Amino acid sequence: MESSAAARAGFHQLQVSEVDRLTDDSVAVTFAVPPELHESYRHLPGQHLALRRTGEQGEEIRRTYSICAPAAPAGEAPVLRVGIRLVDGGSFSTYALKELAVGDLVEVMEPMGRFSLTPRPGHFAAVVGGSGITPVLSMAATLLAREPEARFCLIRSDRTAASTMFLDEVADLKDRYPDRFQLVTVLSREEQQAGLPSGRLDRERLTGLLTALLPVDTIDGWFLCGPFGLVQGAEQALRGLGVDRGRIHQEIFHVDDGSAPAPAPAADAPAHATLTATLHGRSGSWPVERGETLLETVLRARADAPYACKGGVCGTCRAFVVGGEVRMDRNFALEPEETEAGYVLACQSHPATPDVELDFDR
Repeated sequence: MESSAAARAGFHQLQVSEVDRLTDDSVAVTFAVPPELHESYRHLPGQHLALRRTGEQGEEIRRTYSICAPAAPAGEAPVLRVGIRLVDGGSFSTYALKELAVGDLVEVMEPMGRFSLTPRPGHFAAVVGGSGITPVLSMAATLLAREPEARFCLIRSDRTAASTMFLDEVADLKDRYPDRFQLVTVLSREEQQAGLPSGRLDRERLTGLLTALLPVDTIDGWFLCGPFGLVQGAEQALRGLGVDRGRIHQEIFHVDDGSAPAPAPAADAPAHATLTATLHGRSGSWPVERGETLLETVLRARADAPYACKGGVCGTCRAFVVGGEVRMDRNFALEPEETEAGYVLACQSHPATPDVELDFDR
């Protein structure tokens, strides 16, 4: 049986129904969803799941993985399939690749995330790197299946052909929708027999590539996903080509490779601060201990506080600032419109005034 805290946080124990090897260092894991949880796990194309387990020292480990399966139509059972790539020293990815087996139970949070594409007519494009293909695969497959007046261009970058995730699934899209699905593959460490020369996709190269491939100014939505450097370069290229930021959507994977800026230095923080937070309809107030984030403050009293990565990447801990001011260390999850509207990432936020109020329910 699940604990009440797990249930309040949106976690359920789901059974692993498939573990498929994609490459030497990645797998696709599928979870069986019982009928009574179909609506809880009905996801939008591009959303992600937080997976939770207990480590060898009794510590709680959470990691976020994007759903790669198409979104199920209303009335059909949702398919929960995530792609997991091995990360050096990664406790969850190592477990998934070396130990996880069919029949195992895993605590899985209900789908979350705003990096999604609602099927509609139009021309859409994505620039992805490595495991950044995972949410975009769900977007493209759902869009092309549901909307006959839609087109999708996928520009993907990988190290080598052998390290490329979801090769068969992407090839199947190309076979099924030859007139509506465009695929461009760039390998950074391996020459291809045909197609683009190898090398890293930086801002300069992307600027030339995008203008040669697409009518950039008429694309209805751009979706960027992958390592920080690639996403940043793609965004800069698009902005340099005059694309409005409202048409650019991004999700960052892997920010600890040295390419992302370091957290901003702390400003003068109040000597004593109090946080008031509303979560799942209940409010409480707690003192903020020196140096801790606002998420850590809430977690000391509320085990059901939402979070997954604690790195400013997934957006699970998004909260609205009702009162006071906060300082965020870094932000790789919220769109500019969200921060301008008053949203912050609790895992990266510190009080900048003696009293701060957050609302996690908005």
